[in-house]
Order: sequence, then structure tokens, then C-alpha cells
Amino acid sequence: MESLLKKAFYFGLGAMSITREKAEKLINELVERGEMSKEEAKQFIDEALKKGEEEKEALRRMIREEFFNLKNDVAVATKAELEALEARIKALEDRLQ
Repeated sequence: MESLLKKAFYFGLGAMSITREKAEKLINELVERGEMSKEEAKQFIDEALKKGEEEKEALRRMIREEFFNLKNDVAVATKAELEALEARIKALEDRLQ
């Protein structure tokens, strides 16, 4: 389950990266044509990167919350809990032999 969430998260980051590349290309074209100054382009890119980081953090929070809710709803055992149970079973098996 965690792997699926990681894959979805990284897919989203990849999509944002592609969008950033396209946006930078468009902005560079606008600067070259004189429709936007280099300072305006720099300011736009800085604002876009800041907004992207905010969106990425919001996505991380949402994924954490959903994972926490899912984990609580499904009642999945943690690795530590499974290891503790395995140790108890082994101890019981040793006692029976």
C-alpha cells in the first residue's frame, strides 16, 4: 500500500516537473519576443517555484493524512507488531518442544 502511495506521489512530482519545463520554455520565448522582460520572467519563475513548493507540501500533507486514515480504518499491523508476534510464536513453539 505504501509503495502505491509513493508511486502516485512521485508521478505527481514528475508531472509538475514536466509542466515547469514547458512553462520555462514558454517564458523564454516571451522574453525573446520582447513580450516580457527578463526581470518579469525571473519574478514569474520565482513565484511559480514558490507556489509549486507550497502545492508540493500541501500534497505531502494530504497524502500523510490519507495514509494515516487508511491505516487506522484498515487496522494494518506494523512491522514491529508482526515481529513481536513472530517472537511470541517462536517462544511458544520452543516451549511445546
